[in-house]
This record gives sequence, C-alpha cells and structure tokens, in this order.
Amino acid sequence: MIEHLTDPALSVVIPVFNEEKNLQLLYDRLSAVLQQMQVTYELVFVNDGSIDNSLGVLKSIAVANASVNYISLSRNFGHQVAVSAGLDAATGKAVLVMDADLQDPPELIPQLYAKMQEGFEVVYARRVYRKGESFVKKATAKFFYRLLARITHVNIPLDTGDFRIMDTKVVRVLQQMPERNKFLRGQVAWIGFRQTYINFTRDERYGGSSGYTYRKLLRLAFDGITSFSDFPLKMASMLGFIVSGGAFLLMIYTLLARLVFKDYVEGWASIILSVLFLGGVQLICIGIAGEYLARVFNNVQGRPLYVVDEQNIKAREEKEV
Repeated sequence: MIEHLTDPALSVVIPVFNEEKNLQLLYDRLSAVLQQMQVTYELVFVNDGSIDNSLGVLKSIAVANASVNYISLSRNFGHQVAVSAGLDAATGKAVLVMDADLQDPPELIPQLYAKMQEGFEVVYARRVYRKGESFVKKATAKFFYRLLARITHVNIPLDTGDFRIMDTKVVRVLQQMPERNKFLRGQVAWIGFRQTYINFTRDERYGGSSGYTYRKLLRLAFDGITSFSDFPLKMASMLGFIVSGGAFLLMIYTLLARLVFKDYVEGWASIILSVLFLGGVQLICIGIAGEYLARVFNNVQGRPLYVVDEQNIKAREEKEV
C-alpha cells in the first residue's frame, strides 16, 4: 500500500457527479502519469451528491492507495462548489483541477507542471478543439466567452475551463473569496499573478452523460457575467433612456395626428402596443436588478458553502466555509 503523503508536491482535485463508469480508468491513467513524473502527490476526489456508485468506486480506489482522498458532500451543490471543497482540502504545493469525464487528458499534466516550473503561478489549458460536442454547444460556448471578454473588466482567458494548475498561494486567495455563486475561472483571472497557457484538444466524454445541462450552463453563464460585470445594469439604464426617447417621439406623433392632421382613431391599437412594450422593458430591467439582488441575498445568509457527509481525510478539520 502506498504511504499517505501529508505535504505532497502536487494535489489533483477532481469533482465527481455520476462518473462511476469513468473513475477506474481515470485513476489508472492518472496514477501512471504521476508515477512517471516522479513527484509526491495526492488525489482529492469530491463526490458531489452522485446517485450512482461513484462513491463506492472511490472508496475501493482509496483502500488500494492511501494517497487517494475522497470527500462526499451531503447533496449535489454544483460543479464549482465541489471544486471549491476540493481546493479547501488540497495540501499540495501545486494544485491541479480537472474533470472526471476524461475530457481533460491526464497525459497533459506533465506539460502543465513543467510550465509552472518556469515561474508561473497559474497555467491553464486552452481548448483549440472540442471532440464529441454538438455545433450548438460549441457555438454558444464560443459566443459566451467572447461576450464575457467584452463586457467584463477582468481579462478572463478565452476557450478555457477549469483544467489548470495553480500555485498554493493562488489557492489560498481563492479560499478568501466567499461568494456562493462561484465562477472559478473568472476568480483565478481576477487574482492576477503570472499566468500562461498551453493548447490542447479536448477529448470526447468516455462514459456516461454530462451533468452540465443547458440550464446549468446558462446559470453558470449568468454567474460569470454578474460576478465580473455590471454591464447588464448599465444596459437596463440604457434601455430605459431608449424607450423613454421612443415614447417621447411617439407622443409628438400622436399629438400631431390628433391636432394637425386630424388623423386618429379612438382606442388606437398602438397605445396598447406601446404599453405592452414599455411593460416588457420594465420587467426585463427589474429581472436584471433581481439577479444581482438575489446574489447579494445568497451571500449574506451566512450558510456554509457546502456540507460534508463523509470523507477519508484523517486529522483534518472539515471545512464548511
């Protein structure tokens, strides 16, 4: 049995949600790569409320290798929160985050680690091609990243996910960022330090189905935009001015039609259209303000970010930040 390493050179954080078909192969590939690198390491798997046998597989792997740690959350808290739980538990001098679906190839880890040794605090993997994904998903992802780059004040790298390696001092700063609506790739960019990237082709998912539905992706997009940009609020104000200007012009036209041209009909349908249009714009603006207000409400409640059900990490306090 491999000795447990309390202060490894590298921690690998892996969020898990219904990945029982992928975990054993992922572990085999990871352990082979890390042994070739000849670095001390720990694997930190975070079971994010899986309803399949993911936790059972993780327990079996942990029995065979004491450098494998698992944390099982009490329910599904979401991908970004699961990553945060893993970062809280990681003890390595460098921390790498990757997904469990084998779309992030473990064989890329030596390149990321070697690039960090050149003096960078963050090295992220930028996707140049995404295998096995639909045209719609690729197009919407490309549009989102470019939109985010234009409306935010933080230089968030294009076409990147959470597959990256970070120095421990970057992780410690992340732990001091208490917001509940996590958008980690934006938070890492906001922190600064020396950051660079390597290009890679993202593989097709090996088994199972993605836990990121379009609804969850849309929510993640909202979290990214509202966390790093006030543009939607400014847009709401601009819409107000534009609609007010249009209403003013329509008022002048209505007065001219009534008093000058004598061309009017009682109960003019355009009045109804104008009222509906104004009402729609008002609801949109209220909804945008509500999104920001909801995030403030979530953050001031003071609830723990996540709750741990069980774990195999001994002699370490459970962190529910």
